[in-house]
Amino acid sequence: MNWLAIGMFVVFVGITLGITYWASHHTKTTAEYYAAGRSISGVQNGFAIAGDYMSAASFLGIAGLIALNGYDGFMYSVGWLVAYIVVLILVAEPMRNSGKYTMADVLAYRLRPKPVRTAAALSTLVISTFYMLAQMVGAGTLIKMLLGIPYEASVIFIGIMMILYVTLGGMLGTTWVQIIKAGLLMFAATVLSLWVLAKFNFNLVTFFNGLSAKYGQKFLEPGLLYKNPIELVSLGMALVLGTAGMPHILMRFYTVPTAKAARTSVLWAMGLIGTFYIMTTFLGFGAAYFVGSATIKSIDKGGNMAAPLLAQMLGGGPNTFGGEFLLAFVSAAAFATILAVVAGLTLAASSAFAHDFYVNVLRGGKADEMTQVRVAKRTGVIVGIIAIILGILAKGQNVAYLVALAFAVASSANIPVIILALFWKRFNTTGAVAGILVGLIASVGLMMIGPSVMGKAAIFPLSNPGIVSIPIGFIAAFLGTVLVPQRSESNIKYEELYIRANTGLGAE
Repeated sequence: MNWLAIGMFVVFVGITLGITYWASHHTKTTAEYYAAGRSISGVQNGFAIAGDYMSAASFLGIAGLIALNGYDGFMYSVGWLVAYIVVLILVAEPMRNSGKYTMADVLAYRLRPKPVRTAAALSTLVISTFYMLAQMVGAGTLIKMLLGIPYEASVIFIGIMMILYVTLGGMLGTTWVQIIKAGLLMFAATVLSLWVLAKFNFNLVTFFNGLSAKYGQKFLEPGLLYKNPIELVSLGMALVLGTAGMPHILMRFYTVPTAKAARTSVLWAMGLIGTFYIMTTFLGFGAAYFVGSATIKSIDKGGNMAAPLLAQMLGGGPNTFGGEFLLAFVSAAAFATILAVVAGLTLAASSAFAHDFYVNVLRGGKADEMTQVRVAKRTGVIVGIIAIILGILAKGQNVAYLVALAFAVASSANIPVIILALFWKRFNTTGAVAGILVGLIASVGLMMIGPSVMGKAAIFPLSNPGIVSIPIGFIAAFLGTVLVPQRSESNIKYEELYIRANTGLGAE
């Protein structure tokens, strides 16, 4: 049992619970619970977005994939970084100007509210579940290795913590936890990256030559993990497009007061995220060189402990103060990462149910603010319990891979309807519902019959279905619109939405 790690964990948990307690006194209305009262600045939101985005998949999963699979693992970093260009150009400002709390607000602005809100809430819950699953697996593995607590008990502990953050602190508490976590994670990644490079006198040629000598040149070339180029293209499509459809990312644009602040937050997030993903190269390859793939696999077959093990080795190895201190610090940063991200996901899922389904579908928009917040908090508890159960069942999976599946669903179900709602005048309710449901069913269905579930008996050959399910989502949205025309509906508010999305006129 690592007492240094326990101490750092306790300190971080104490700080974040203090923030949550403070935020609970500023979280009374729906605007405060869902959007932090729109009081977050562009810079603060940029750090919070980075905190939301640099998840366990980034720090633990990608480092592990690179350490075990070389160049192909790095493609996750490239895909997630490029994705923010799509967010900046297509989504950030229009979403902030058009909506209120969730993605469904944009759709309901010009379409029939009840059908699109129901479909959007279902999509949000499925995506959040997949993404949350990855965080729970990373957390369980991390705490088990450090504290000697069984995996199942670790997952339960994380679940309880995220329920407390969401039900007490709402978006304000979650935002500040994410800001602190982003700073902590950037510091840890920077220290490790510079330390790895210092071992090679900051010479990249020497660094990669050492890897080539240890593992062979193929380790630094494509094809070790993805032997089929189509698989790599499919993964790239899911990562690049899926980011703009992730519910917990989209919610962040409603926390800023102006459209300019929304753009500023994306630019800051891109800078932070870009720097971090460049550093995953040194974390992953450094772990491969100094720790070794065999040792990494012996601790966790998914490779999720590559970065913490690298820190331990750089500090002097196991059973040394330096090694145990660095292991504890990096693990605390990873722990902070997981807590912040699962809180954001839980908030997105509970908001989708409470705001979109309960208030606007079941109650027809007639629910007072206290009732809305109470339902959202209760939903957060239920989502947390489900995440705990699924996290226990998913033991041993690589977290970056699990997150990629969530991005496949987001890019197939959400992106087609968001883009068409904002930019296509004829788009209607039938097209929106068809796009969400067909994209959702296609992406999840293809995963279920793919190699990730069925192994060698798979009917569908690709682990990530993006290259097939994304076009299916767009086609379903298009066909639903043209085959079941609703011209009066599709034209009534399009011009108003278009002006509002691009100028901010009329936005709260």
